[in-house]
Amino acid sequence: MARKAARSASFNIVIVGQSGRLQYEALLFVASLRQCAPAFKGRVLVAEPQPGPLWSSDPRINKPDVRDSLAALGAQIIPFESRHFGGSYPYGNKIEALFALPADEPFVFFDSDTLITGEISDVPFDFARPSASLRRTGTWPQPELYGPGYTDIWKSLYDKFGLDFQSSLDLSQPDEFWARYLYFNAGYFYYRCPHLFGQRFLDYALAIRDDPPPELVCQSLDPWLDQVALPLVIHALGGGRNALPAGFLDGSVSCHYRLFPMLYARESDAVVQVLETVSAPNKIKKVLKGSDPIKRMVYQGRGQKVRALFDRNNLPRREQAIRNRIKSEGFWMR
Repeated sequence: MARKAARSASFNIVIVGQSGRLQYEALLFVASLRQCAPAFKGRVLVAEPQPGPLWSSDPRINKPDVRDSLAALGAQIIPFESRHFGGSYPYGNKIEALFALPADEPFVFFDSDTLITGEISDVPFDFARPSASLRRTGTWPQPELYGPGYTDIWKSLYDKFGLDFQSSLDLSQPDEFWARYLYFNAGYFYYRCPHLFGQRFLDYALAIRDDPPPELVCQSLDPWLDQVALPLVIHALGGGRNALPAGFLDGSVSCHYRLFPMLYARESDAVVQVLETVSAPNKIKKVLKGSDPIKRMVYQGRGQKVRALFDRNNLPRREQAIRNRIKSEGFWMR
């Protein structure tokens, strides 16, 4: 159960919106925020990458009805330039978008494939101590049998940036087990200033990409670069894994669902109800039907067929097993 908390100070919420599925996910995010967090009075900013040499096609939101619906819900679309990542690494959007936000104003970034399911103004953010999502698995690094282990890989990164490695460890976890090392999912993160956070995030990500320590020679950075840099940024800025009480984000207040088949397979009845309630009004339904996954999963009932395949109290331990079951039934969609 989430604990009751005093209302957080005013802050901005930012997501990325661009052509393709993200524009529809952004609309669902804002609709869920308005439905479930009526006390939130901060700005809702949809950061939109602009065309340029790092994109092979125009990345801007290309459906006028999506733009109109976002505006009707009080969201502001803000442009940003892609100077370092763009189409070759779109996860870099969440780094470069931060520079389009107002400086010195607290922010919370969310991935667009998130639903707000409770009153976000009640989340007890300490914006001086950043943190990020702990709803993650040990996706990086993947140590080789005769190569550097978790300790050597992570320590090489802390050493590269002059950070104290020892204080980042969770000593309740065993040595060479992934959870001992500071690691987040980048589905949300927050801080007191987007420019300070963004500059540190950008500097670390570029340095890791362009000049990685030798210990990373066998490690993939695509798509993991943002999640490799993120814990280093948070540690450098005085945050950590326990900066935010459990039970709010990735709990009663937000759900990072990632893909609609996975939402229906594993999320709670409350999350499914939020999705189906906020997508029901005719005004928004006409727009969201432009997304084939939303049309089929939500409006044509495929999601409920997926849901019937699984017992939420006894889900397969591995996500891949859930995906494979959905695919075997012919219900998989991205």
